[in-house]
Amino acid sequence: MSRLADSTALPTGLTSAQAAERLRAGQGNVQIRRTTRTVGQILRANILTRFNAILGGLFVVIAVVGPLQDGLFGLVLVANSAIGIFQELRAKRTLDRLSVLNAPTARVVRDGAVLGVPAADVVLGDVADLRPGDQIVADGAVLWSAGLEIDESLLSGEADPVGKEPGDEILSGSFVVAGTGRIAVTQVGPQSYAARLTGEARGYSPARSEIRDSINKILTWISWPLVPVGLALVYRQLHSGQTVAEALRGSVAGLVGMVPEGLVLLTSVAMAVGVVRLAARRVLVQDLPAIEGLARVDVVCCDKTGTLTEGSMHVVSVVPLRPHPEVAQVLGALAAADSRPNATMAAIADGFADPGWRPSRTTAFSSARKWSAASYDGRGSWLIGAPEMILAAGDPVLDQAGQLAAQGYRVLLLATSPAPVDSERLPEPAEPVALVALQERIRPDARSTLEYFASQKVSVRVISGDHPATVGAIARRLGLPGAERVVDARQLPPEPDRLAAAVSGATVIGRVAPHQKLAIIAALQSRGHVVAMTGDGVNDVLALKNCDVGIAMGSGTSASRGVARLVLLDDKFATLPGVVAEGRRIIGNVDRVSRLFLTKTSYALLIALAAAVTAVPYPFYPRHLTVISTLSIGVPAFFLALAPNAARIAPGFLRRALRFAVPAGIVIAAAVFGVFWEVRSLDAGLGAARTSATIVAVSMSLFVLAALARPLASWRGAMLAALTGIFAALFAVPWLRGQLALVLLTADVLALCLAIAAVGCVALVGAWAVARRLFPAAGEAGADG
Repeated sequence: MSRLADSTALPTGLTSAQAAERLRAGQGNVQIRRTTRTVGQILRANILTRFNAILGGLFVVIAVVGPLQDGLFGLVLVANSAIGIFQELRAKRTLDRLSVLNAPTARVVRDGAVLGVPAADVVLGDVADLRPGDQIVADGAVLWSAGLEIDESLLSGEADPVGKEPGDEILSGSFVVAGTGRIAVTQVGPQSYAARLTGEARGYSPARSEIRDSINKILTWISWPLVPVGLALVYRQLHSGQTVAEALRGSVAGLVGMVPEGLVLLTSVAMAVGVVRLAARRVLVQDLPAIEGLARVDVVCCDKTGTLTEGSMHVVSVVPLRPHPEVAQVLGALAAADSRPNATMAAIADGFADPGWRPSRTTAFSSARKWSAASYDGRGSWLIGAPEMILAAGDPVLDQAGQLAAQGYRVLLLATSPAPVDSERLPEPAEPVALVALQERIRPDARSTLEYFASQKVSVRVISGDHPATVGAIARRLGLPGAERVVDARQLPPEPDRLAAAVSGATVIGRVAPHQKLAIIAALQSRGHVVAMTGDGVNDVLALKNCDVGIAMGSGTSASRGVARLVLLDDKFATLPGVVAEGRRIIGNVDRVSRLFLTKTSYALLIALAAAVTAVPYPFYPRHLTVISTLSIGVPAFFLALAPNAARIAPGFLRRALRFAVPAGIVIAAAVFGVFWEVRSLDAGLGAARTSATIVAVSMSLFVLAALARPLASWRGAMLAALTGIFAALFAVPWLRGQLALVLLTADVLALCLAIAAVGCVALVGAWAVARRLFPAAGEAGADG
């Protein structure tokens, strides 16, 4: 029923001049959530890091004691920061540009007319016009209400919609689920309720990133031994019989080797490149860690309307249930009474002319009720909606409606009642008058999309508010696996454990209420599934917010777009395979390549400990480690991080990474220190010993790379061969050999190096096999040796 606070006319708002004046006075609604870091934050995050400070200090030491060739890691340091800054700025520009397309808007009354404005331009004292699906962008008081119902669940946790009457308060962060209304804006910007809730306007919580958390944990672990081992190494190097300059150079080499300077860069660059690639597909990433969630998704939940079907409909037939001369006029009047018709009512409005009747009372459609109603003076009350929500169980009309639904039609019941419409309560008794059958067009790309997910072992679940038979018929036409088993959500148990058992094998679920969507998502997650969900309506908001990766359609309601992690700006369901594949590529490659960095850190730490304990010169100069890192990690990591990778990533990143890197580090450290010790005992000279250690380290590191880069029958094998050739070429050019402090080895010393490297590679395979047996991981991503 329409109600007004003070007058019989709709409330009017400010003039354009008044609004502009208030905006200049700082009374605008500037509180939009940032999706990217500022330029200053990007610069600080990439430059002012703990490890940059350590490496910068070590570079100063080399600059003092020389030669500068041992300071090559300083150039790598600058390059790493520059690449990270460039890629993040590029991704920021892309995200900010797409965010403009997805920016929240509001309807306000200016100069007596309703117009759309950016949410930031809403000012104190504006009159905002509200319709179903609108996100409330500022606090206000209701001036006029026509069945207005607000969902405040993102603020209070309560899922039941709240009816609002004139004088009631409405808080920003809530959204309209039914009816229409107008409010006077009373609080904007930082003073609004949602802004006071920890600055997050939609009850938003960032997606958890296992890889980000694991890398932070690894960096913390590495920082613990860095200082004591470094101090011990410096002390022992100064007492090893070397000059002070030689001892300091060796100490710097040991400390540089322990720092995984490229690990964080690798992750940020991979994420930034992924953002740009997804943007090319018209996908807005509102939360970067959501990309990782995409890599782990094994269940995709979607609606039928707007996802499998195009969303537009047309009336196929009207089946009379009792004679009535005004069925066409009633349908036209009900469609005209809906201030913001959904696709169903829009189709009825297209099929039936408005007779000009004006209702005295109305009840707006909501996803929970699944019916709407209007009372007309002298013509009684009329209802239209889902037959099973209006009629009692066992009514024969339900069988007739079910037969139509089984053919794939959406079926509505038109009924009449002598009782007046009274908000929530269904007017009773309701007498069936006619069944209205509507048909949707299936998206041409829906079948190929479902086939892709099936080939990738990703289960697609259709969760719809429509009749189960209708949803099942559409799913079967598309060849969705398991579509022959259809579940009616009204028969699902409310208990979480029983619900999880009931939906674990269900592919098609119909007549799902909004709160049930959330419960079904939680039930699937409780069974260990990583769940993505697509949605576009207000009934999808809670589920979008609480699933692992919420994906909203760009044309959906502002509420659904506001809480989603990703937004498909082109509204194409067929975009999803590419989105999931991109997430898998990014995270799978980070998972794979991070093991290169951790392997180097492992053996560098162990070699530094060995040098500190034995008081022998450190086996490398800093420039040697620069060569090793560049050839076996830096260059290949860049290419591997951007390579195709379609494997789904299981949880357990840290366990898998350490299970691979620690055994590899132990074996490589033993081989390197062993050849260094042996060559020194042969009196071949310290230069030959350090060159031998470099050859063994590069050879075994390239073997590690080969294990991770498989299959090698592609560009990966060519890359490995090229890196091997580049390392050999360093010995062939006298000037390079001199600059890098490498010496030509005698035949017997070179043979010793190659033999130890070969034995070490065999030992690597054995160490990985033992580690896999002793420490089984949840899943594998890429080769594991």
